[in-house]
Formats: sequence, C-alpha cells, structure tokens
Amino acid sequence: MIHPERLNTLNIRVMNKLNLVCLIIGLLMLCSVCGQRNPEGAFYTGKYRNLFLENGYSEKEISTRTESAFQQLFHGDSATQAIYFEVGRNQNGPLAYVSDVLHNDVRSEGISYGMMIAVQMDRKAEFDAIWNWAMTYMFVSSPEHPSEGYFSWSLKRDGTPNAETAAPDGEEYMVMSLYFASNRWGDGEGIYDYKAWADKILTAMRHHPIKRGHTKFGRRVVGPMVEEDKFMIRFVPDSGSWGFTDPSYHLPAFYDLWALWGPEKDREFWAKAATTSRDFFHMTTHPKTGLAPDYANFDGTPHTAMFNQRSGNFSFDARRTQMNWAVDWSWWHKDIRQQELSNRIQAFFASQGMDSYGIQYTLDGQLLDNNHAKGLIATNAVVSLAATHPLAKEFTEALWNTPVPSAFNERYYDGLLYLMSLLHCSGEFRIWSPEP
Repeated sequence: MIHPERLNTLNIRVMNKLNLVCLIIGLLMLCSVCGQRNPEGAFYTGKYRNLFLENGYSEKEISTRTESAFQQLFHGDSATQAIYFEVGRNQNGPLAYVSDVLHNDVRSEGISYGMMIAVQMDRKAEFDAIWNWAMTYMFVSSPEHPSEGYFSWSLKRDGTPNAETAAPDGEEYMVMSLYFASNRWGDGEGIYDYKAWADKILTAMRHHPIKRGHTKFGRRVVGPMVEEDKFMIRFVPDSGSWGFTDPSYHLPAFYDLWALWGPEKDREFWAKAATTSRDFFHMTTHPKTGLAPDYANFDGTPHTAMFNQRSGNFSFDARRTQMNWAVDWSWWHKDIRQQELSNRIQAFFASQGMDSYGIQYTLDGQLLDNNHAKGLIATNAVVSLAATHPLAKEFTEALWNTPVPSAFNERYYDGLLYLMSLLHCSGEFRIWSPEP
C-alpha cells in the first residue's frame, strides 16, 4: 500500500511532467505560427515532395512531361506554341524575350518567370539571353529618370516602352532567380555578375528615393517598392498607387532567403516582411472560401481600384496567392495555418466542380466568370504541397491531366503558371543555396 504522502508526491510529479509536456507542445505550436525554425521544411532537409510520384507516376514520365512543356513553350512553333523568342545578339551575347502573345508585348512579370524557369531547369543559355534583353531594353539606368534602378513593366516586342514604371512582381522574381543563378552556376562579369545585380535590385526595391521626373508618358513620382512601416510590398512604386498591395506579390518563401543572402543592412527587414506576409495571407483571404482579392489594403481588406473594377475580387492576379503560401510551407514549415488555408481553398473549388470551376469569384464564392483556366488548375495543384485532406491528390491529378496551354489567349500567363507548377509539383522547383 502506498502511503498518502507518497501518493501526493507522485501526483505532483506526474502533474509537473504533464504541465511540462503541454508547455513544450504549446511552444512548438507557437514557434510554427510565429515563424521560428521548423526543421521539416525543404530549406532544412533538402527534400522536396514529388506530388506526381506520390500519385503513382514514374520519374521518367514526370521528367518527360516537364521537359515537353518547356520545349513547347520555349522552343515550339512561334506562331502556335512558343512564348520565348530569340532576337539576335549584342555585345553581351544572345538576346531573347518572353512575350505576352495575346497583348503583343513583353512584361517584366514574364521576363522574371522565364528566368526562374530557366535557372530551375538548368538552362543557362536561355537565362542569360532573357536577362540580357531585360538589361538592354527594360532596365532604367538614367539618374534623371524617376524609375532609375527599376525595370519598365511593359514594352513592345522591339524594345520600345509601353510604360516606364515598374511592377514589383517582376523585380521580386528577377532578384530570386539571380541569386539562384549565382549559387547554381557562379557569377560572371558585367551583367552576368548575378549576385551583384540581385543585391543592387533588392537594395533599390527598399531604398529607392522618392524621385520626380519626366517619362515618355508624362511626369511621374516614383518611390520604394515597399511600405516601410508595414513591412509589405506595394502594388506599384508610383505615388498614385501607394497605399495598397497585391496579395499575389507576397512571397515570404523568397523573403526569408533574402534575409539570409541579401545585403546585410536589409536582412532584418526581409525577415520581418516574411512574417508579416504569412500573417497577411490569413487577413486577406475569406474565412470560408480561402479566396484572396487581386488587390488589398494593408489591413487585408479588398481594394477596388478605379482603373480595375475587378480588383476587389478573386481574379487573374489572385490565383498566384495560394501558390505562394503553399510553396512557403513546403520550403520553411513556419506557419501551420497555411495547411488550413490550403484545405479551405481546395474544398471551395472542389465544391464548384473539379472539372468546371470558374476563374473569377467574389471573395464569398459567387461565380463571376465560368471559364475553367489551365493556369488556375496549375496553381491549385501546387496548393497540394500544403494541403492535408484527400482532395489534394485530385488537384495534383487534375494538373497532370491538363495539356500544355496553347490557345492564343492562354499561352503566356497560363503557360508560365503551368510550367512553374509542374516544377513545384514534381519537386524540381528548388532553393539553390550558396556553397558552404
């Protein structure tokens, strides 16, 4: 028989141990939400999920599918398939651009996505040719110009500007692809000193002075790409559109890498920006559908711009948002809430019909456009990197069963999202780190 005093002592010890276990579990959950290190992410393990392999496809089938998509979009028929076009050479070497064939222009968005695809697929020749074209025609180097240090977001295919101000999603992907190129291939000279240019662009994004001056399209006032006190990316750096953001521009997976590899004086800022963006995803998405708006105020509420009446809805930009948080989860595992977000948005689209859901919705789920777009099929498949429910496999399978976008109105945007999503879902969209 155990003496009552001994029993009380044992009870106290058991309770203390239980309290300690509960405390540890609570701290681990808090660390996950608040952005502390979780060693299960691909950054720490070097392991990337291959969702197609998990669905039963062979590695050969998967690599063949990805390579075929690349060849079609980059080197297919120029009239019916390709978005990548080679256009001679200059003193820095070959030149090529990625074109929005529907609008017959070249955008910093497409240039930067093309660079990212090239570095992920180890295509240095294509990467250098695209980067050379961007530096030759897009980059604003004049100290008198208000956009000095940025890239004009839209140009004609002959290099003539359609605009002389920037869109931050282009610079963001350029910076990340340049760091990856530096780490994967090593730096060259001049414009091919990839890391030096990544540092230069990233510095301009945060520290660009407020500059007033003339462009070919009138007088402009241009400042930083970030809202400094909010630790958030702006929609554009033009003063007329300060005060709001684009949820699909939020890339915490990239920001955490910039906090490690970028200019030292800015590393703390980008670390805070990563945490802020993770919280922002939960602020700006609808609590039932998981849908984000195209544009949002810094408090997460939808922002409807006079020049874009659909911007308060889930529309063309917004389909990238869920891809961004899913990749962030895959790489870092810092915010477990991203799994809940992923389950929520996939459940919503499944409820709309896996083979028929639309492309534009109000945030609470009212259908605005019933087109079933390949680019959205693609980014919804990437969500499966973070989703935990059985539906995730169906979204991966839907991408596998979707042909490479080839229609005139889908080759560019849908095609780029499609190819990047193939890389994400096959575990081939990776962090290329510096040599230790």
